[in-house]
Amino acid sequence: MAPLFWIIDEEWPDYEVETRILKEKYPDCIIKFSTNDYKKDLEEFGYMADAIIAQVYVYIPKETIERLEKCKCIALFGGGFDRVDIEAAKEKGIMVTNVQGYCAEDLADYVISGIYYFGKKLDFYKNAVEKGLWGAQSAQEPVRRIKGSTLLIIGCGKIGSTVAKRAKALDVNIIAYDPYVDQNKMDEYCVKKVELEEGLKTADFISINAKYYEGTHHLLTKKHFQLMKKTAYLINTARGRIINEQDMIDAVNKGLIAGAVVDVISNEPPSTDEAIFDCEKIVVTPHVSYISEESYMELKVRATNNVIKMLNGERPSDLVNG
Repeated sequence: MAPLFWIIDEEWPDYEVETRILKEKYPDCIIKFSTNDYKKDLEEFGYMADAIIAQVYVYIPKETIERLEKCKCIALFGGGFDRVDIEAAKEKGIMVTNVQGYCAEDLADYVISGIYYFGKKLDFYKNAVEKGLWGAQSAQEPVRRIKGSTLLIIGCGKIGSTVAKRAKALDVNIIAYDPYVDQNKMDEYCVKKVELEEGLKTADFISINAKYYEGTHHLLTKKHFQLMKKTAYLINTARGRIINEQDMIDAVNKGLIAGAVVDVISNEPPSTDEAIFDCEKIVVTPHVSYISEESYMELKVRATNNVIKMLNGERPSDLVNG
């Protein structure tokens, strides 16, 4: 019988790449589509899917997994897998994959952009021109030179190490907190390994690149913001819940830190009523730091090929519950 592929997503404008790859391998396969609200489709046809390809925003809890009668694998469009009950899937013999490191270059570019955004205050000076100010009179508080500043990378895996490689060209001091990466590995990127508290006290810029799981939930809270320099800036491209969001907002409003650029927030997708949108010194972008033509293509191709490998009984390198 031809396999049934179930794609759950409401972000991509089309699925031409996925369809082409699947049809080349399984010409007679059936491909069905659902939005993130898939409960009705689960009852009508989803429970018979041989494989699921889903966006990282999609919740696939134990209750859903228990309804799947034929599913052998779940492939996610992205690096995160915190919305899938991977243990329940494992118990049922369902392999789960993400796509690891596909957007490391793009996230690193975003982090460096954040450093320059704060370091050169382009938006501030744009407003100064609109107010008729020019030259030195517009520089009420001159910025500090980026060279010689200190960047703390929290999470020094594939993405964090790529950030380090980019930052090296800025001639900044690079330190990193990651209990799972030793100093010998960090030496490859000219990075000094530090404890979290030590790094927070000395950093001018902090880049969050850690994986989100139970151990990193609210890794940064009020007590950590109190350690940071009042001139420090935070950049988060990982997951919003790694930071206690309200504590970050309070820290910025009270001047404990200078500001933040975040591409991820605690509640995604947001209702837009969240308090973080009202904080003037926190720049929120709509979870787009990973996006480029190249990352889109790699994401689609690898996620789809992960499904094919798993259906063929192969163990993909992106397996997260093996």
